Amino acid sequence: MELRNLITFIHVAELGSFTKAAEQLGYSQSTISFQIKQLEDELNCLLFERINHTISLTERGRELVSYAHQVRALTDEFKENLTNENECRGNIHIVTPDSICEALIHNYYIAFHNKYPSISVKFTTADTSVMCDMLDHNEADIIITLDSHTYRNDYIIAKEEPLSMNFVANVSSKFAKKKNLSIKDIISEPFILTEYGQGYRRVFDRELAKKSLSITPVLEIGRTDIITSLLTQSDMISFLPDFVTKAYVDKGELCYLDVKDLKIDIWKQLIYHKNKWLSKSLKSFIDFIKETEFTN
Repeated sequence: MELRNLITFIHVAELGSFTKAAEQLGYSQSTISFQIKQLEDELNCLLFERINHTISLTERGRELVSYAHQVRALTDEFKENLTNENECRGNIHIVTPDSICEALIHNYYIAFHNKYPSISVKFTTADTSVMCDMLDHNEADIIITLDSHTYRNDYIIAKEEPLSMNFVANVSSKFAKKKNLSIKDIISEPFILTEYGQGYRRVFDRELAKKSLSITPVLEIGRTDIITSLLTQSDMISFLPDFVTKAYVDKGELCYLDVKDLKIDIWKQLIYHKNKWLSKSLKSFIDFIKETEFTN
């Protein structure tokens, strides 16, 4: 079995396209098709279903993804052990929620790149359940979650901290200076929230349900930068992590509402799988994050 065919398979599986894999790898599409056909012939099974110019992994294909990643990791480990280079180089795949991805890139990526210019970083955004699935299948090197506390025997929590969250609104809001508000005081107001069923939004809705309450937002969107921008221009309310809103509050554009009767525990966690081989590049990223304020 040729390693390059496995690498090609990984790219096609991740990108869901022969054409995109060809562009990323610098091959022709016919070469990609030939390598996948070689792999299927060697394994005597179909790895992709091809219907109306779309492809999807078969059951056998999904099984191979995990093994292919393990083979690539072992190969990278062997290559790394052969070299005596002082410069840290390699590839890292980090999966985060939208807001964490934005904060990491804006606040820390340049500093990380300046320190480790030969490390290539790939960011993907996803919900917690998808992140964990990717971690379990070795499709992600490390994940950062914003959710209720996650603990599993097969996970290593490299860093974690509780997350401060608040109801937030424009400083001109009628609730801005009111004290000891109840969630019932604001629940009928127009809300902008992150997407239903994801991360801290899921925890938020669960806590409301315990009080037999629910919110139907006027807008749902994963982009917290858009949410904060809209809040500064309207009378809407949202529920967001403080690291997203603090700059706006400090500038006097937004304010935190004094809602006293809804306690929500959200954690920010940096997690990798216990079976994951920690390359020098991945160790470097983990150490870098540990030395920062963890995207705050």
